[in-house]
Amino acid sequence: MAKYSKKSGEEVKKAVRKQKKGTLKSGKTGRKVTSRKQAVAIGLSKARKKGAKVPKKKSSRKKS
Repeated sequence: MAKYSKKSGEEVKKAVRKQKKGTLKSGKTGRKVTSRKQAVAIGLSKARKKGAKVPKKKSSRKKS
């Protein structure tokens, strides 16, 4: 069974294309995104907001 839906893949593709073009901006600061990994994360986040099938974010583990 697929982990990601087609819609989520399309959102990621859009984000990566924008990043390559140099028009993708991040969060509150509005700084230009230069990292491909960050572009993918932004694409997945947008897909989540639109209700596409995307696995939950990995939470950081606390070390004791």
